Amino acid sequence: MRFGTLDGRLVLVSEGRALDVATASGGALPCEVRAALARWDEVRAWAPAAGWAGAVAVDDAELGPPVPDPRQVFAVALNYRPHAAEAGFAAPDAPLVFTKFPSCITGPVTTVALPPGNVDWEIEVVAVIGAGGYRIPRSEAWDAVAGLTCGQDLSERLTQAQGRPAQFSLGKSFPGFGPIGPVAVTPDDFADRDDLGFESFLLTGAAREALQSGRTREMIFSVDDLVARLSAICPLLPGDLIFTGTPGGVGNRRTPPRFLRPGETLISRLEGVGELRQTFVA
Repeated sequence: MRFGTLDGRLVLVSEGRALDVATASGGALPCEVRAALARWDEVRAWAPAAGWAGAVAVDDAELGPPVPDPRQVFAVALNYRPHAAEAGFAAPDAPLVFTKFPSCITGPVTTVALPPGNVDWEIEVVAVIGAGGYRIPRSEAWDAVAGLTCGQDLSERLTQAQGRPAQFSLGKSFPGFGPIGPVAVTPDDFADRDDLGFESFLLTGAAREALQSGRTREMIFSVDDLVARLSAICPLLPGDLIFTGTPGGVGNRRTPPRFLRPGETLISRLEGVGELRQTFVA
């Protein structure tokens, strides 16, 4: 099942059409995403028999973020060994967790104003939490995930590195720095939910520049492991997001460093989900 938002309302998405969940269910299910995720078992039970007569045509540019107003946005640093190595660190023994503030979350097709500094890319797979829970056993962790979506952890590296020790959250939370989408896909829709491919590249005019690629099987801490570890400390709430980490290939570790420029468009693709498209302006 593929779900997202249109005009802030929860929709199911299939073959270029969007079905408003609240309207199609006759008001039995809520239009607000977090309220629906809190009743995710009911949504999943209703969806297979839903009538699509009222569906409307939709394209990615019209969709908002699958969760427009998450209360908690977790992000995981150095969760792929090549990225840890390029950053000059040993692979961690436990997840290194920071936050992106929810105000940075946007939909899949956006224009992002570059702040002063060095803005970098980090493609990530993002887990969307369903009903949530506290101290979720790893054996039950996948059941807590409503869907997986594509994300970019855009990062202004100067702000990120300010202070001793550095703190990441502000440098990763400028407006537009958390695009996700175009939809979230329930884990059962993937042939192998633990092995999804993803890639990103830049378009500058007619030129295409490859940036990152990887597969989720290469993560040090898998999605279910992260859900179990995070929920052991923080109750996970309906609609919470977990940015699960980026592979090697970020701009600030290149020689010479390479950062995003006005006029460029960043394309990020996740197998079975779709793509993000961010165009940058001064």
